[in-house]
Amino acid sequence: MQPKGIVKSIRLDDGREITIETGRLAKQADGSVVVRMGDCMILATVVSSQEAKVGVDFMPLTVDYQEKFASAGRFPGGFFRREGRTTDAEVLICRLIDRALRPMFPSDFHADTQVMVTMISADQNVSPDCLAGLAASAALAVSDIPFNGPISEVRVARIDGKFIINPNRQDLDRADIDMIVAGTAADITMVEGEMKEVSEQEMAEAIKIAHEAIKVQCQAQIELSEMVGSQKKREYTHETHDEELRAKVWKETFDKAYAVARLCNPDKHARKVSFKAVLEEFTKQYTPEELAPRIGMIKTYYHDVEAEAVRSMVLKEKIRLDGRGLTDIRSIWSEINYLPSAHGSALFTRGETQSLTTVTLGSKLDEQIIDQAMFEGTNKFLLHYNFPGFSTGEVKPNRGQSRREVGHGNLAMRSLKQMMPGDDINPYTIRIVSDILESNGSSSMATVCAGSLSLFDAGVKLKSAVSGIAMGLITDGKGNFAVLSDILGDEDHLGDMDFKVTGTSKGICACQMDLKVDGLPYEILIQALEQAKAGRLHILDEMNKTINAPREDYKAHAPRIVKLRIAREFIGAVIGPGGKIIQEIQRSTGAIISIVEEGNEGVVEIASPDKTSIDKALTWIKGIVAEPEVGEVYEGKVKTITTFGAFVEFMPGKDGLLHISEISNERLATMEGVLKEGEIIQVKLVEVDKKTGKYRLSRKVLLGNRPERVAPEA
Repeated sequence: MQPKGIVKSIRLDDGREITIETGRLAKQADGSVVVRMGDCMILATVVSSQEAKVGVDFMPLTVDYQEKFASAGRFPGGFFRREGRTTDAEVLICRLIDRALRPMFPSDFHADTQVMVTMISADQNVSPDCLAGLAASAALAVSDIPFNGPISEVRVARIDGKFIINPNRQDLDRADIDMIVAGTAADITMVEGEMKEVSEQEMAEAIKIAHEAIKVQCQAQIELSEMVGSQKKREYTHETHDEELRAKVWKETFDKAYAVARLCNPDKHARKVSFKAVLEEFTKQYTPEELAPRIGMIKTYYHDVEAEAVRSMVLKEKIRLDGRGLTDIRSIWSEINYLPSAHGSALFTRGETQSLTTVTLGSKLDEQIIDQAMFEGTNKFLLHYNFPGFSTGEVKPNRGQSRREVGHGNLAMRSLKQMMPGDDINPYTIRIVSDILESNGSSSMATVCAGSLSLFDAGVKLKSAVSGIAMGLITDGKGNFAVLSDILGDEDHLGDMDFKVTGTSKGICACQMDLKVDGLPYEILIQALEQAKAGRLHILDEMNKTINAPREDYKAHAPRIVKLRIAREFIGAVIGPGGKIIQEIQRSTGAIISIVEEGNEGVVEIASPDKTSIDKALTWIKGIVAEPEVGEVYEGKVKTITTFGAFVEFMPGKDGLLHISEISNERLATMEGVLKEGEIIQVKLVEVDKKTGKYRLSRKVLLGNRPERVAPEA
């Protein structure tokens, strides 16, 4: 008998409907739901081990997101014709789900937990990322897995001046605000998005509107859970504690840890050594045999001591670990053209965080080919972020790009993308690579700054410089708080918020916020945004001291690109059979040539660092696509000689017959000794045969009546 699912509906303000169904699919998972909006269907499943592994003291959460090509009626590309490794787009959605869910699990729950979200049906009007978080949370809501939710995620966009929740995909091209916002019914927990230089107040308004929709979706999950039968959450014991030992650690180490924090040492490694010394001093009171069963708990308790010491100092004294005030920005220095062979390069250093960033300019042939279930096309603006282990003094094997690196690179890319010139000004495919050489917080924001500087250095006509800053927050749960500008890595780890904001002198371009506490009051949000604006402008001023506008011209070794539009019927003539003509042009001139069809035209792109090379290729192509005109005089090359005349190439790819009677004013009895193959002569096009399209040339008409010495008659 076909099972009947349990369905809960959510209606958006404009009448569109979202449904959540459970009880029909994947019933052996701890929880599973299908979320549907239009024809878009998302399957979310959750499974959690009954017991935690020995020695695990963190939440081992794995979140996976995949878009099935069959969901959009497509075959995957590539040799194997099946879904391959997770794409960057899928990784970014994984991160959206993970960042919203992870803070909501109990801090002492350490069982392996896997959330799998799959798009099983696609709708070209619906973005699946705005439903993925809702689906994951709903699957947890109908399971017995401990979870302090529900949460939900929505997209909020301002299109034509109006805020819309989960707008149609095609309408997003007109949006000046596009954000994914996550939260509970009470609080906002995560924000990520891009904007077109909007104000802090406009961004805050968008978040408030998104939260109203989130509240409705959270209530729907609660009601769905009740309809299912509201499973009792499983009992677990994943931590062992010794309260007497905890009290002892706090009593004997807190003041010492506070004293270390109060030293305000700007060197993070020196601070780490000093904090570690306090722990080592405490453990000396135990013999190795006594310490062995206690060391794990001692480290856990001391970590809490260290965090509280730092937080207390900030709240009480308004002083930070490195001695700065709450709004102070670390010292900044930057340099451009550091790498002479790159098309553009910049070093940006802020405190102990440093990015070496390069810009490479390429042609259309360098565009990234994208093959996804929901999108097939190309991308001409790429930004890659690399975070090697040595940047933090660690030994870390290189195992390819991490999800964190993908996310940080995407944030920087979205920030700079807002200020990129249009295709009419920028003909290039652009790749930016940020290599983090040192890191102590805000490396993604250093990437934004270094990326902006390197684009200026490359001569790319960026509309405005872009800078970024990471804001932090420390609260005590009693109404006291401190908003921190330009946070350190320790302040990110020990604090309650990581709020990255990028923008120009006019407004915000992108943001990313993660909260670790319940609730971010509106007044604190506004203060953080205003404080971020002041910091962002200060950083821009420092960047402007290095370079404040794009170079007037590209560097000498950078490729130049010339575009030419031709009639569509000439595309084949330029390419030639099997690509013979275009390959010959590239081989002879050294230029790189690409052709794409746009409407009734072909767009030819010629790229080379050598102007002479471009000019030769341009002349060659113009010759191919030019229409011969009767009466025009051309300089041609004798290609072949026959008994009745010669065939002359008077335009690239166009040969005409120069009959023996049209060569000279004198009558010629033979072609012997008259012309040579390869000889350059002037000819006039006198006729085009209307039936065959063949060309008839004359040299005689250019001679007038003056006699010419020619070969004698036989």
